[in-house]
Amino acid sequence: MKNRTVLTALTFAVFLIPLMAINPAVAAETNKNDADTYRLLNLFGDVFERVRADYVEKPTDQEMIEAAISGMLTSLDPHSSYMNAKSFKDMQVNTRGEFGGLGIRVSMEGGYVKVISPIDDTPAFRAGIKPSDLITHLDGEQVQGMTLNQAVNLMRGKVGSDIKLTILRVGKEPFDVSITRAVIKITSVRSKVEKKVGYIRITQFNEQTDVGLKKEMAKLKKEIGADIQGYVLDLRNNPGGLLDQAVAVSNAFLNKGEIVSTRSRRAEDTQRFNAKKGDLADNLPIVVLVNGGSASASEIVAGALQDHRRAVILGTKSFGKGSVQTIMPLPGHGAMRLTTARYFTPSGRSIQAKGIDPDIVVQQSRIEAVDAPKRRFEADLRNALDNGDKGNSKKKTNKPNAAKTDNEKAKNAKPKDEKAKAPLDFQLARALDLLRGLALFGDRAVKTN
Repeated sequence: MKNRTVLTALTFAVFLIPLMAINPAVAAETNKNDADTYRLLNLFGDVFERVRADYVEKPTDQEMIEAAISGMLTSLDPHSSYMNAKSFKDMQVNTRGEFGGLGIRVSMEGGYVKVISPIDDTPAFRAGIKPSDLITHLDGEQVQGMTLNQAVNLMRGKVGSDIKLTILRVGKEPFDVSITRAVIKITSVRSKVEKKVGYIRITQFNEQTDVGLKKEMAKLKKEIGADIQGYVLDLRNNPGGLLDQAVAVSNAFLNKGEIVSTRSRRAEDTQRFNAKKGDLADNLPIVVLVNGGSASASEIVAGALQDHRRAVILGTKSFGKGSVQTIMPLPGHGAMRLTTARYFTPSGRSIQAKGIDPDIVVQQSRIEAVDAPKRRFEADLRNALDNGDKGNSKKKTNKPNAAKTDNEKAKNAKPKDEKAKAPLDFQLARALDLLRGLALFGDRAVKTN
């Protein structure tokens, strides 16, 4: 080992001599930077030894080194971090689609844990946790001063045990939420039929997403048949995931062109991902739903389909996470997650800190019935003519209070089925209306030609 070190130093010196001969200024600057680096490393060593010798309680070397590495990485940006062996294993399980905890995707902001999005059908989702919520305390313990991994480890625990989260939400006083931990099993892709429209929900981009999308698309086509009018692709509260899966989902709806590019510090490391021929939606119209919880891989898909004019993006502005993290295993010591590049949409837009602006902005709203004023119609007028339809030629009987009676009946009537009420998901309702309008317009255009 010693010989190898010496050989490396000698080799460096051999290459350094010609460089100094060619460009003394560059060599001098290099030597100065090296000297500064070694001086700072000596500073780190001095602090390390002082802590070992004089801290009130003896810390372990591993704790101090891991804390130093974690501090170095988290100071760069909210998404770079160090994972010890346990955290690295949990992350690998997570990307395969099953893990334990509360069911929220988080990052750090201003010293607090920021919710990127809750995961569908998880304890956090059912407890009403929302995107952009800030978690300030965990079981009464302040989050400020913790690393993201430390906070995440506290949120994880024995299945069935409770944890109290203190939430800071815009426009509200801080409040506590008690959540019961559970095993989080993620179904990456789900679908359902909305009359003649296929609805596809992608909760995150894990290793199952591409296969799941093809399976659900085939199921929708079989169930609806040739009458299918289009698709709604729901990416709301989808925090992202694997880059290759985002590329695969985008490719499923595009026939050609760039999907996304990643650009790093070195120009030669730029990567471009292009679509191959084959549109799973058979060129039918697509509406993509996004909101503030749509991040990273979700924004790649929305940006690609928007730039290629393949889909209408509907909802609210997305999260704006346009950075690439590379997982670098550290043998015997877990791994580090390092931000190495930025995402750019096919038109060259950077997603980072900007997000995707929807083509049609629709805020999530509550639908309420408005009491209509009592009106009289033509049929209510005395001696009104019938419509001439022979199949409905019965003589009209005027009832002066008929309109009032009908209004009262409608007002007091209770729906037989709760599902018969107006849809609670306002954004989805607007997406369905848009697709049905496009289908209706298309049918008329064909008949006119």
